Amino acid sequence: MIASLIRSCLLAALICSPSLAAQPPPNVLLILADDLGAHDLGCFGSRFYETPHLDALAKRGTRLTRAYSASPLCSPTRSSIMTGMHPARTGITAPACHLPAVQLDKALVKGNTRIHVANSVTRLKTQYHTLAEALRDAGYRTAHYGKWHLGHNLQPGDAYEPRDQGFEVDWPHTPKAPGPGGGYLAPWSKFISDPAIQDQPGRHVDERMADEAGAFIRQSGDKPFFVNFWLFSVHSPWNARQDYLEHFKARVDANNPQKNPLYAAMVKSMDDAVGRLLKHLDESGKSNNTLIIFWSDNGGYAYPPKATDPAGFDHLPATSNLPLRSGKASLYEGGTREPAIVSWPGHIKADAKADFLIQSTDLYPTLLKLCSAKAKADQPCDGIDQSQALLGGTGQRDFVYCHFPHGEAARDSVMDGFYAGSYLQEGNLKLIRFYGRAADGQDELELYDLQRDPGERHNLSQQRPEDAARLNARLSEKLRQTQALLPRFNPEFGKVSGSKGKGGKAGKPMAADDLPGGWKNRAGAASLRDGALQVQAKGAQSFLGLGAGLPAGTSHFSFRIRAPQAGEGRVTLLQAAGSRELLSLPYRVSGELMWQEIALPLPLKEAAGILRLYLPSGSASVELDDLQLKAASGGARRWSFDP
Repeated sequence: MIASLIRSCLLAALICSPSLAAQPPPNVLLILADDLGAHDLGCFGSRFYETPHLDALAKRGTRLTRAYSASPLCSPTRSSIMTGMHPARTGITAPACHLPAVQLDKALVKGNTRIHVANSVTRLKTQYHTLAEALRDAGYRTAHYGKWHLGHNLQPGDAYEPRDQGFEVDWPHTPKAPGPGGGYLAPWSKFISDPAIQDQPGRHVDERMADEAGAFIRQSGDKPFFVNFWLFSVHSPWNARQDYLEHFKARVDANNPQKNPLYAAMVKSMDDAVGRLLKHLDESGKSNNTLIIFWSDNGGYAYPPKATDPAGFDHLPATSNLPLRSGKASLYEGGTREPAIVSWPGHIKADAKADFLIQSTDLYPTLLKLCSAKAKADQPCDGIDQSQALLGGTGQRDFVYCHFPHGEAARDSVMDGFYAGSYLQEGNLKLIRFYGRAADGQDELELYDLQRDPGERHNLSQQRPEDAARLNARLSEKLRQTQALLPRFNPEFGKVSGSKGKGGKAGKPMAADDLPGGWKNRAGAASLRDGALQVQAKGAQSFLGLGAGLPAGTSHFSFRIRAPQAGEGRVTLLQAAGSRELLSLPYRVSGELMWQEIALPLPLKEAAGILRLYLPSGSASVELDDLQLKAASGGARRWSFDP
C-alpha cells in the first residue's frame, strides 16, 4: 500500500515536472467503434475475427481489460465522452438524437405500459462545454469523422451538430444518421446527403473516412490536433465485402460461439479502416507524440441480425460476448464491457494490459489533463481523471455506475437484460436494480460476484443481503447525485378501459383481420403483448390499413413504434382501396429497440379514403401503440392497446 502510494506521488510529480510540461501537448486520436463487443478483437480473445491492425495497436500500447461504456446504447455513451457527464445527468439515455423532435428536458413517457420509462433527451445541449471545445480553446485543431448521433439542426438558431460543438471539420456530415442506411459500400446516397461525396462502387465508407482524416492530420501543421474518428462499423445494416464474406465462410467453426461470417467480414473492414488511418498517422511523422484511444460505444450485438445483405446469415447471432452475459441494450456485462486500447509512445507502456476500472465518462477529464486543457468551473463532471493510471500509476475509480431507464421487454426477451434498470459495480460485486419488475410492481435486485461468476448466472441478493443493501444504497446516492430520472411502475396498467380502440389481453393472438378499432392487418401474425400491438412483417409490402375518411387539408398522424432493426417505413394515403396513391411519407426507425414517437403531417389536396401504415424494412416484427389520427376538419381518433 505504502509503495503504491509513493509510486503514485512520484508519477504525479513527473506529470507536473518541467521536463514533461516543456514538451508539446500530445495530438489526440479518439477512435470509437459502434457496437463492437468485448471479445471482438484478436487481442481481446477472438479466435475467429481477424483484426491485425488493432492487434498491432495493442502491441504499441496498453489493453484496458476493465473498460466500460456509460450506457448499453450508443448516443448516451457518446454524450458521456463529449461532456464527462453521466447520461443520467444529461438526460440522453437512449439513441434518440436522430429524431426530429427537439426534446431537451427529462420526462417520463406517459402511456399504458407497465413501466413508465424515460423519454430521452434528443439533443446534446449547447450550454455544455464539450471535449472538442475545451481542446479547441487550448489551441488544438479539431475534426470529427463518421457517426455523430448527438443531434442535428432543423431550425435557424439550432446548434447541435459537430461544427456547432467545437469541431472545425465534420465529414461526411451525417448528424442525424444512426447508421449507414443503405449499406457501407459506395454509393452512399441513402445516408450521406452531400452529392459531392462520391467514390468507386464497393468502397467502404470507413476506409474513405480514414483517408479524409489522414489528410487533415497531414495538414494540421505545427498545431496539435484532435481527431474524433467515430466509425460507422460494426452497427447494422448487415452487409460486407463479398470477398471477405467468402473468406470467413470457409473459416467457420461450429464449436466457436463467434461464427457469423457476415459480421466477421464487417469487423475485418473496420480493422482495415483503422489500419489505414494509423498508416496515415505514421507517414505524417506525428505518431510519436499522438495519444491514441480506441473504445466502443456499447457491447456487441449478441442476437441474430435480421434482413442481412446478402441474405442467409440471420439465423446466427452477429457476435458472442461469452463468457459475458447478453449484449447491446442489456444491463448485464455484455452490454457495457468494452475492448479499449491506449497508446502514446514513450508515455504509455507498450505490449501491456491494465485491469483498473475505467468508464467512458473518464475520457473527458483524462484528456483535458494530459492536453493541458481546462474544463468549465461551473460544469459538473462525473468522470474521473485517470491520467496517472494510463501512465502506469494506480487506477482512481473504485466503482462504475450505469443508469438505463428504458426497456419493457419480458424476462424471456431475446435481449436478455433489456429492462429499465441501473447497476453499480464495486470491485468484483455488481448490483443491478430492475425497476418495477416484481409481480407487485416493486423493484428487483440482482447481485453477482463477477470474479467467480463472470456470466452473471448466480444471483446472490438473497444469500448476501447486507452487500445487496449496501450497494443499493450507494446506487441510490449516485442516482441522486446525477439527477437521474427513475422509471415508475404504472398501477393503472392492466385495468379495464372503455376507450375506443382498446381491448385484448397481453399475448393474445388475433385473427388476420381482427385488429382493434377498425384496422385491417395486411402483414403477418398479430397479438397484444404488454400493452402494445405486436405485428410480424412478411416483407416490404407489409402494412396495416384503415378506412380513414380524411378531407382535403392538412391532417396529422402519429404513433409510437418499437423495432429491433433500423429501417424505413412509410405512410400512404389512397383515394379508395385499390385506387391511386395521393400521398406517401417516409419515416425511419433506429433499430435500437427503443420506443420512438413518429409524427407526420398529411397535406392532402383532395379527400382520402384509405390510410396505410407500412412496417419498416429490415424488421421481422414491430410493436405499435398510441396511434392518433387528427383530421384537418378537427375530428380525432386514437388507438391504444391495454391488456
